[in-house]
Amino acid sequence: MSPLSDLRANELAQFVATHAGETVVDIGCGWASFLVRILEKASAIRGVGIDLKDDGFEHAKQVAAARGVADRLQLIGGDAKAHMPASAQGAVCIGATQVWSQHAEANRPLDYGSALRALRQLVDTGSPVVYGEAIWSEPPTERAAAPLAGRLDEFIFLPDLIELAWSSGFAVVQVHEASQDEWDHFESAYTARYAEWLAKNPPSHPDYAAVLEKIRRQQTGYFRGYRGVLGMAYLCLLAI
Repeated sequence: MSPLSDLRANELAQFVATHAGETVVDIGCGWASFLVRILEKASAIRGVGIDLKDDGFEHAKQVAAARGVADRLQLIGGDAKAHMPASAQGAVCIGATQVWSQHAEANRPLDYGSALRALRQLVDTGSPVVYGEAIWSEPPTERAAAPLAGRLDEFIFLPDLIELAWSSGFAVVQVHEASQDEWDHFESAYTARYAEWLAKNPPSHPDYAAVLEKIRRQQTGYFRGYRGVLGMAYLCLLAI
């Protein structure tokens, strides 16, 4: 659930696999697909995936079993702050900064600093962290912010995120930003299921109008709003 190509995902996973020790924690793991990639690349690593919603865990277990890493994957449903191990030798946090902030509930700017400091406290010195989060790629406009939280200060720019990572106790090793193609693919994939549903059901269906409105609202918000303005950064970090 992020604008991330297979090529970039493999590069990020390889960074973790190369530098990690025994345990890698993925906060907000979803279906744990990224964590499974890491486990495939390093047979000595044990993965712990934590997500508030566990509705994707069954799928994750099936994929992990098919790829021969199920015995090294632990999935935990619940608040990440309550289930975090005392320490880890690697961590992944992609789009899960809200775990350490009240951003969603209070409509506040995203609290990158709290997330980065918590990740540094989690991992041992020398451990790798992949931190991925939304940023502004261009100065935001009211039109771009409206489909999001409506705040021009909701996100920060990439240079500011890099400085935050350094000040939180990390060395910044690699800096990535999702390409426009990755964003277009991500947004298109999100709305594709609704478009396919419309193609399979008549306009007289009681849910037709609502589904049509949902897909049109999402596409308008993206293509006429935050396309090219909202970005996604992926930082490869080493704890120092």
